[in-house]
Amino acid sequence: MDAHKPVLAREAFEALAVQADGLYIDATFGRGGHTTLILGALGSEGRVLAFDRDPAAIEAGHRRFPDEVRLALVGAPFANIAARVPEFFPGRPVRGILFDLGVSSPQLDDPTRGFSFRADGPLDMRMDPASGEPVSAWLARAGEPEIREVIATLGEERFARRIAADIVAARARKPLTSTAQLAALVARAVRTREPGKNPATRTFQALRMHINDELGQLRRGLAGALDLLAVGGRLAVISFHSLEDRAVKQFIQAHSSVDPVLAGLPLVPDSAQPRLRRIGSKVRAGEAELADNPRARSSVLRIAEKVRA
Repeated sequence: MDAHKPVLAREAFEALAVQADGLYIDATFGRGGHTTLILGALGSEGRVLAFDRDPAAIEAGHRRFPDEVRLALVGAPFANIAARVPEFFPGRPVRGILFDLGVSSPQLDDPTRGFSFRADGPLDMRMDPASGEPVSAWLARAGEPEIREVIATLGEERFARRIAADIVAARARKPLTSTAQLAALVARAVRTREPGKNPATRTFQALRMHINDELGQLRRGLAGALDLLAVGGRLAVISFHSLEDRAVKQFIQAHSSVDPVLAGLPLVPDSAQPRLRRIGSKVRAGEAELADNPRARSSVLRIAEKVRA
C-alpha cells in the first residue's frame, strides 16, 4: 500500500537547484520520493519541511525517516504553508518549494479510501478522512445543477448533464454509498469514451477535486509559496490535470510580468515589477519514464525563480 513512484522526480529535484545548507518545502510529501532526493543533497545544516494532509502519508513518513533530524513532517494542507512554515523555522529563508499535485498511488490502491473505481469501497475520496464530508454525503444533498457543474467543469465531462440526472434519480431509490455503485451508474450514462479509458474516470476525478477543494488549495498554496520564497529561491510544480496546469501557468505568468496597468509608463515603480522569472518551458516525462510509469503520461512540470521580495 505504501509503494509510490514519484513522477518527474529527477527533473523536479534539479529544478530546485538545491543548496546544501538550504531550507526546502515539500508541499506534498506523499511517500517521500522527492524529499529523499532533496535530503540526499543537503548537508548537516540543510532542512526539509514536508506537508501532507493525508494522515497515512505522515505516518509512512515517520516509518521511513525515523531518525532523520533534518526533516520535519507536518500533517496539514499545503494551502496553509505561509502560516505554518514560520512556526518551524522563523526568519529562515526558504530556498525552494515543490508541489506534486493530484492523488498518490497508495491512495488509489486502497479501496477503503474510495478514490478508485477499480475496486469497490466506500464513496469517500477525502485526502484527510477526518476532515470535511465524503463524496457520498455531498452527492446525497447537492442539487442536480451543482452536480452537473462540478462534473462538467472539473471533469471536463461532456455527458455531465446525463450523469447528474442519473445520480439524482438513483439516490431517490437508494443512497449512493460505494464506488462500484457510482462507477456502474456512470458507465451506463456515458455513451462513448476514449479507447482504454474507464467511463468513470472524469467523474471520479471531478468529485475528488471538488470534495478536497483542490483548485482552491492550489491557489492559496501558490500565493503562500511566493511570499515564503527567498529571492533566488525556486518554485517547482508538477500537475496532472489541465485545470491545475492552467492555474500554475497563469500564476507564473501573472507574477513574471509587469502590472499591465503600469507597463506603458516610462518609469515603473519597484512595487509593480515582476516577482518571478519563468525558468525554461514546461517539462514532460521522457519515453523511458513513460514506459516505466504510465501515471507520468499527463504530468507537467513548471519552474520559476523568485526575483523580487
